[in-house]
Amino acid sequence: MSSLKECFFFPAKGVPLVYEALSWQHGVFVGAAMRSEATAAAEHKGKVIMHDPFAMRPFFGYNFGKYLAHWLSMAQHPAAKLPKIFHVNWFRKDKEGKFLWPGFGENVRVLEWMFNRIDGKGGAKLTAIGYVPEEGALNLKGLGGVNVKELLDVSKKFWEEEAEVIQTYLEEQVNTDLPFEVEREILALRQRVSQMESDSGLHP
Repeated sequence: MSSLKECFFFPAKGVPLVYEALSWQHGVFVGAAMRSEATAAAEHKGKVIMHDPFAMRPFFGYNFGKYLAHWLSMAQHPAAKLPKIFHVNWFRKDKEGKFLWPGFGENVRVLEWMFNRIDGKGGAKLTAIGYVPEEGALNLKGLGGVNVKELLDVSKKFWEEEAEVIQTYLEEQVNTDLPFEVEREILALRQRVSQMESDSGLHP
């Protein structure tokens, strides 16, 4: 079975249900930019959304920049079979505060799309932040009433703000140790978002 890396983001209004990283370097950047709800391990109380790189923040035992460099270095091995990297957001809500995705056992439908992508069969649409399922690519048989368009929407306004927040966080936390590959991914994201047509999310 092909390898699969799944990253989680809790809960963000502008992050689609699922998207696939554009490359290994982009995937490392996506992991570095993750945020999640704080837990006791992170010494936080209450439902605080915090930056949580690779969902490993409480367990980093050494320099964050070196940690990123370690993951990036895997692409330098000629024989390496690097897995695809996917980012999911099960908790996106509509304007009324209701969850857009039913979750639980239905999450396997999203995993099915991921494995189809790995096998070269899953349909996808290129957006400024990565590949999202194209129309009809997700198996929604029997669900009914799921607003797929809103679930997969990529808002230009949201991602302009998000890219700035991510850049500021990484520059402050990693500073001179930030690998140039990650710096390049930040700039590339900002450029792709700036070229988006209004809030369509489509890459020009």
